[in-house]
Amino acid sequence: MRIAVLADIHGNRRALEAVMADLRDASPDLVFHGGDVTDGCSAPAEVVDIIRAQGWQGVLGNTDEMLARPASLREFAESSPGIRSMLGAIETLAAANRELLGPDRLNWLKSLPRRLDHGAMALVHAGANSAWHGPGTNAEDSALEAAYRSLGRPVVVYGHIHQPFVRRLTGLIVVNAGSVGMPYDGDPRASYLLLDESAPTIRRVEYDIEKEIAARMSSGIPYNEWMVATLRTAQPQPMQ
Repeated sequence: MRIAVLADIHGNRRALEAVMADLRDASPDLVFHGGDVTDGCSAPAEVVDIIRAQGWQGVLGNTDEMLARPASLREFAESSPGIRSMLGAIETLAAANRELLGPDRLNWLKSLPRRLDHGAMALVHAGANSAWHGPGTNAEDSALEAAYRSLGRPVVVYGHIHQPFVRRLTGLIVVNAGSVGMPYDGDPRASYLLLDESAPTIRRVEYDIEKEIAARMSSGIPYNEWMVATLRTAQPQPMQ
């Protein structure tokens, strides 16, 4: 069984379409999404529509929850002081995305589960019990054990941090699929996971970033400078 996991698309239709072309060569039996399908790039509604049309199952990401249940952002900010300076900007961006998505798509986001199991794999967006908190790439093995051993599957896949990696522990493989639409590892190519009989491979796919930037600039969604810098550097940038 060959499974593909596409996480953190963040409304980047051009990156998604490039990955879908690569999927035709990779020929997975199943495709899942890892949450955060929208909010950020130029085409939030279109990306949701593509995923629904493809029939891909997946999990709730933190931006999905933020859009479908606005109070969740404030709840997260209460326990994360570092985000409070950006709270107004994030809420403005979220409001613009909600307007573009409309009630039906927001209800679909709200319906996404927090966890999806398939065979040996457990898929979550960030943590076992939260779409907002997940280990980073430099997490100790003990932190990964604490975060994911309780899921009871030999392979755990997550997204959220936008930085792909594979970590092999005793009886447990933890994989971050990276980000299709907004990588943070310095490589601007789209990232996704191909899981072939529990053997993980991170695939990178080039796409026309400048075309996505042009679409973002004309989309009417605020904070263009932030998104342009993020896409070009493939690093997280401050929202100003």
